Amino acid sequence: MSHSDYRPFVPAPGHSNIAGPTPRAHAEARLQNPRAQGLFGAWAKLAAAPFTGMTTDGHVPPGLFSLQPEDAPTPAMVEAVKLLLRVILPAQRNAMCFPVDSELRRHWQNTELYVEHHGLRLDEVGPPVQEAVLAVLRTSLSGKGYDITRGVMRLNRFLGDLVGGPQVLGEWAYIFCLFGIPSESEPWGWQLFGHHLSLNCFVIGRQMVLTPCFLGAEPNYADTGPFAGTRLFEDEERGGLALMRSLSPKQQNRAIVAHSMVGGDLPPGRRHFADNLHLGGAFQDNRIVPYEGLRASELSALQRRDLLDLAAAYVAPLPPGPMAARLADIERHLADTHFCWIGGSDDASPFYYRIQSPVIFIEFDHHAGVFLTNAEPAKFHIHTIVRTPNGNDYGIDLLRLHYQHAAHHQR
Repeated sequence: MSHSDYRPFVPAPGHSNIAGPTPRAHAEARLQNPRAQGLFGAWAKLAAAPFTGMTTDGHVPPGLFSLQPEDAPTPAMVEAVKLLLRVILPAQRNAMCFPVDSELRRHWQNTELYVEHHGLRLDEVGPPVQEAVLAVLRTSLSGKGYDITRGVMRLNRFLGDLVGGPQVLGEWAYIFCLFGIPSESEPWGWQLFGHHLSLNCFVIGRQMVLTPCFLGAEPNYADTGPFAGTRLFEDEERGGLALMRSLSPKQQNRAIVAHSMVGGDLPPGRRHFADNLHLGGAFQDNRIVPYEGLRASELSALQRRDLLDLAAAYVAPLPPGPMAARLADIERHLADTHFCWIGGSDDASPFYYRIQSPVIFIEFDHHAGVFLTNAEPAKFHIHTIVRTPNGNDYGIDLLRLHYQHAAHHQR
C-alpha cells in the first residue's frame, strides 16, 4: 500500500477551492463556472435518456439475471427502516420517500456540490435521525461495507478540516433516499450519496443489489485529528498491483491500454476533467464500454484466483449471502472477464485498472487533486466504482422480472 504524502499539496489558508460558507452557497458559487455548468448540463441530458444499462456494444444479452433468494438480511433491514420512519418528521418523510421505480434513483452524483432538491440531507437533521440512518446501513451492509462507508464520510470531514471548509466537506454532507415501502417480499431500496460516496441498495425478498457503488477519498488516510488511523482502499490498490505484476511480459502487453495516465500514449479523449479515467461514473448508466485488455481465459489458474480475490474486495460491502451470490456470478462468467491497465506498475506510479464482464464492472483510479493541489494523479486520491452492467444497476432487471412474473402485477 502506498504511503504517498499528501501534505505538500494542502492549500495555504485562504487559497482552497471552498467557495462559500455553507454547502448551498459553495454550490451556487461553483456553478457560475462554465465548466461546472457544462458538466451538470451533460449529466441532465444523460439522466433524461431511458435506462438500458451499461453494455459493451449497445445490446443487452438476455437471461443474465434471475430472481432467487440469496439470504439477504431483509427482515433486519425492514425493521431498521421502520425505526427511521418513526423518528423523522412528516416533512422529512416527504423529502425522503419515493416510489420504488422513481427516476430519482439515477440522480446521484459524487461531487461536493449540494444541488439536489430531494432526499434527506443528513447535516440538516439531528443525531437521532443520523443514527437511525446509520442503523439502516449497518443492517444492510457487511461489517467491512459499513466501516468503508463510515470511513469515506469521516475522511470527507478530515478533508474539510484540512482545507478550511468543514461546513462544505463534512461527515454528514450526504443525502439519504428511500424507494418503495420496506417489505420482506416486495421490492424496495435505499440510496445514500454525496462527495466520494454513492450506495444504491435494491431489495426484493432475500435478494440484494448494491450498485452503482462509488467509494473514494482525498486523501485516502487521516494522520491527525479525531479520525487518525482511518485508511481506505489498501486491498484494492495492493491487489490490483500484485495481479499486474504477476503477469508475464506478453500478458502485460495485452492488459496495458496506455502507459501514461495523462497525455503520452493515452487515447485522445480518454481522460475527463471530472471523472479522470473512470468510464462508469455518475449518470453513465447507459454508457457503451467495449472490452479492453487481457481476457481471463489467458490467465493461469493462480492468476484467475487472484483476479477473483480482487473482485471480492469490491463486492465485500454486501452482506455474506448476497456477496457469495455475486462472487458465484462473477466466477460463472470468468472466461468472459477482461482486465485492463493504464499507468505504471512500480511502487511510485499511479494507475488505473478495470475488471469487466457481463455481470460486473469494476474501476480503480488514482486521481489528480480537487481540493488538494496536485495537478497530476497521486496515490493518496482514490476513486472506485462498481456497477452491474447489462441492465441490473439499481436492481432494474430484477424489478422488471418481478413485474413480469408476480401474480399481483399480472392481475
